[in-house]
Amino acid sequence: MFFKKIDSRIKVVFLIVVLMFLFIILRVAYIQLISYEKLSLLASDLWSRDLPIEANRGLILDRNGVVLADNLTTTSLVLIPNQIKDKEETSKKLAEILGVTKEEMDKHVNKITSIERVHPEGRRLSYEIADQISSLELPGVYLVKEAKRYYPYGTTLAHVLGYVGIDNQGLSGLELEYNEYLTGEGGAIKYFSDAKGNKLELSDIYVAPTSGMNLQLTIDYNIQMSLERELDNAVKAFNPDMALAVVMDPNTGEILAMSSRPTYDPNNYQKYTMDVLSRNLPIWASYEPGSTFKLVDTIQ
Repeated sequence: MFFKKIDSRIKVVFLIVVLMFLFIILRVAYIQLISYEKLSLLASDLWSRDLPIEANRGLILDRNGVVLADNLTTTSLVLIPNQIKDKEETSKKLAEILGVTKEEMDKHVNKITSIERVHPEGRRLSYEIADQISSLELPGVYLVKEAKRYYPYGTTLAHVLGYVGIDNQGLSGLELEYNEYLTGEGGAIKYFSDAKGNKLELSDIYVAPTSGMNLQLTIDYNIQMSLERELDNAVKAFNPDMALAVVMDPNTGEILAMSSRPTYDPNNYQKYTMDVLSRNLPIWASYEPGSTFKLVDTIQ
């Protein structure tokens, strides 16, 4: 009787052990075969880091394909603090090149973060400054591509086109109205690092950015330039508080040219007041119809 009880207990223990091993095997199989992709992505997030690459905004064109709003390729400074070996020397050299105080640069170099974008002093760097930084070959210091909006004809059609901020977001005019379509999708250079931020000996992965959609207007560049010239002549001759003009195709209602004074250069919008920036006078101002009513009188 005693041995029978021992034998039954052994069988129970053996059954429990078998069930435990079976559970472990099924769990491992589930992880390896079913949850592999999810867990792989979670693991990748732990050691994968992205150096952002900004996408170009879509072009703005006139009716004949003349580019009214373009993009320039610039570079910006990005730091990976954990990869910087000599923080004191790195901070000192970067401060000298960027023309800022060492204390200000220390805030970026010593910041506890995986990736630090040096803003604003490290944004939209000139080729000369970018070359100086690149030549230092400092660990943890990277230069990444950024796109800068460029208006090749300066003040021409300024209020209609609008302008963009330092992060390439539309802030006024068509740039703001169609920002969703003009904004592209950013890319990245993916690199791998351990928990301390040290770069692993794995190949970097380049994810190309996608440019935004182009926007074609009914504006005719040649007519627009003629209108701009005539407005400038009127301002010189009469020195008015404001001047505005619109050229429209009477057969279709398409706007061929539009401008007003005072105007501004969207390449340097920071130099102007909001009264100038935000007032597209043909749209914003109230004014007497004047000679446009002669057409109505004639029909009557």
